[in-house]
Amino acid sequence: MKKTIHYLLIAMLGITVSNTSVAQKVKLFNGKDLTGWKIYGTEKWYVENGLLVCESGPDKQYGYLATEQHYDNFELTLEFKQGADGNSGVFFRSTIDGTKITGWQVEVAPPKNNTGGIYESYGRGWLIKPDPALDQYLKYGEWNKMKIRVENGTVTTWLNGQQMITLSDAKIGAGKGSIALQIHDGGGIKVQWRKLVLKQL
Repeated sequence: MKKTIHYLLIAMLGITVSNTSVAQKVKLFNGKDLTGWKIYGTEKWYVENGLLVCESGPDKQYGYLATEQHYDNFELTLEFKQGADGNSGVFFRSTIDGTKITGWQVEVAPPKNNTGGIYESYGRGWLIKPDPALDQYLKYGEWNKMKIRVENGTVTTWLNGQQMITLSDAKIGAGKGSIALQIHDGGGIKVQWRKLVLKQL
């Protein structure tokens, strides 16, 4: 009898741990519409063939698509495909007023423009750039997989399985806010996104 109770407790504990693990994962993009996101600026954000697309509008200014919820410690995986200029980015712990953003950007850019590096807008600028030799891991015009891990004040990024940077910063550690995708100013930009999945730490 004692053994039976023991096994039942283990089984119940396993179910609890399993459910907790599943609950920690958040699918940020549902493949159908922009539910859970908010548009900032006049640039184009839309869903086409199950993909999230950002595209320059007539104003050719900065634009953002931000999650309505805030996320602190997480591991985010996503895929992006750059068309045209392809200059974009993934912000974390960000807040937005109009099209002025605070927070930190993981760069998504054309070749030789530091994809995977960390930039602080309206602040200190570049905090860290990847080794130029790592630029070979960017597959421009094809699907790329990016992973971003943010835990307290430490950020690590990967591009197609290759670690690009790791950075520890007290200001990042104190930051709060949402995740936001960026479209750069200047016009002529188009980027597609898919499989945006966040695991809370």
